[in-house]
Amino acid sequence: MTSKAIILCVGLPMVIFGAFIALAIAPLAVGVESTIEFVGSLIGILGVVFMISGMFYKKEIVVQE
Repeated sequence: MTSKAIILCVGLPMVIFGAFIALAIAPLAVGVESTIEFVGSLIGILGVVFMISGMFYKKEIVVQE
């Protein structure tokens, strides 16, 4: 059972935004290209982690006593 909300609403936008930062904005920055590429890559990697965690997310049944 996967959580589509975690995958589509958190993980995928983070991957897209991280790639946008690393590939589009970093070349425009003068002097700090490597730092911006690192931040963009880190955001993308965290997005992949969220996507993987969304695939293994499982709702627990709450038993009331």
